[in-house]
Amino acid sequence: MASRSKKVAKAVPFSAADLANITKANPYIQRLIDDQELRDNIRTALDSSKRAIDRLTSSKAPQKAVLEDKKLQKDVRQAAEALREVTVAINDAPKRKKQKKGLRLGRKLLFVLVGAGVALAASEGLRSKVLDTLFGAEEEFQYTPPAGAPATPPASPVTAA
Repeated sequence: MASRSKKVAKAVPFSAADLANITKANPYIQRLIDDQELRDNIRTALDSSKRAIDRLTSSKAPQKAVLEDKKLQKDVRQAAEALREVTVAINDAPKRKKQKKGLRLGRKLLFVLVGAGVALAASEGLRSKVLDTLFGAEEEFQYTPPAGAPATPPASPVTAA
């Protein structure tokens, strides 16, 4: 008897605590546990599908059965409606909250920085305005020779002889 319980324990890869954590973490499983109508719709869809498949496979001419068998068409219609209701109910389950809200701000900041870099690279006027703001306006420099130097440059170049 003890060996059988060990085999059963080895067959189940997770514990009851793991199952509880999974159901809390997944809103779809939680919705399936809480919603009786959802479970009924799943059961209806499975039963109707099974009946339709049995009816289709038992007929000698499946193409003819699809077109003429009213009970088969009714089962397929019931299965489709139940699956549609299941889909709507599952999609209405609460979604998980996104935890990475900091990435939104980081992406916006990166987008602004890249846009500013492109604007600076494309516009010379903007570039000079930014440089003037950061480092001050560029002063005009005029060279005035010292008092003892000749005012005019030499007429011919000086050569070494």
